[in-house]
Amino acid sequence: MNLTAIQASEGFARVGLLDDAVEALVTSEEVKRRYLDLANTVQRLYKAVLPDPTAREFAVEVTPMQVIADKIRALIPPADISLVMQQVEGLLDQSIATEGYIIREASASFDDEHWIDLSKVDFEKLAEKFKASRKRTVNEKLKGTVAQKLMAMVRLNRTRMDYLERFQAMIDAYNAGSLNAEEFFQQLVAFARSLNEEEKRGMGEQLDEEELALFDLLTKPQIEMSDADRDKVKATARELLSTLKAGKLVLDWRKRQQARAEVRVTIEKLLDQGLPKIYTPVLFRQKTTAVFQHVYDAYYGAGRSVYAAA
Repeated sequence: MNLTAIQASEGFARVGLLDDAVEALVTSEEVKRRYLDLANTVQRLYKAVLPDPTAREFAVEVTPMQVIADKIRALIPPADISLVMQQVEGLLDQSIATEGYIIREASASFDDEHWIDLSKVDFEKLAEKFKASRKRTVNEKLKGTVAQKLMAMVRLNRTRMDYLERFQAMIDAYNAGSLNAEEFFQQLVAFARSLNEEEKRGMGEQLDEEELALFDLLTKPQIEMSDADRDKVKATARELLSTLKAGKLVLDWRKRQQARAEVRVTIEKLLDQGLPKIYTPVLFRQKTTAVFQHVYDAYYGAGRSVYAAA
């Protein structure tokens, strides 16, 4: 990165040099984060001497650094991850940049501000863009999109944690140099496609997102069962969710011991009545505990939940 060349250039030449700088700085998480830290330090020091007129002479040097930092942050859409479970935050922390001033792109498709919807990304066109563009920059943007999508999906269904582990393994391999830019892109695209398929799985099971989360908790890790038993578990998940939402998940239910106890008893009663006999006493206790924890984490009461927010 040559700041002197950037300062001396104009128009499209300057834009190209700025984009080249971004491409060089997203070569790894370590390099990217180090630059962002330094750019933040420079910006704080610059603001500290304002409005002293002598500060203006440094503007020509500070501004390109800040623009580059803003462009790096803009590769990842700003996200409020305050409501995401702590485990998700820990795994994805190194992949999510902090929100800053966003430089919007004027073009559509993958560069549009709504491109976070992975189901609408044209991966064939994205592959063409990758071949003709700055590859690490495209990877950074796609990685950010996948990360946000993955956080939202795990928040709705914690049995998807294995996707987080796979995603983190890809990032680690890329940062370690085990994957080059082309290999990382191909793996990101394949992973993004798998997320799209996972999002559609509930339709195949004839379950909505809330019902699917309960069904997955009751059947994962994989439990060998007949189709009839699977249907019975699905029916139990539907009935349990309907019963809880109808009268148990009242306002502030999590804060009142009696209300929590009623929810726990309802879960145990309906699971005992509905689950097939293949659920041993030990497995039954494990599942009732897992379901109660899920309900406690996901449903706030009076119709408020992570699903309503989504």
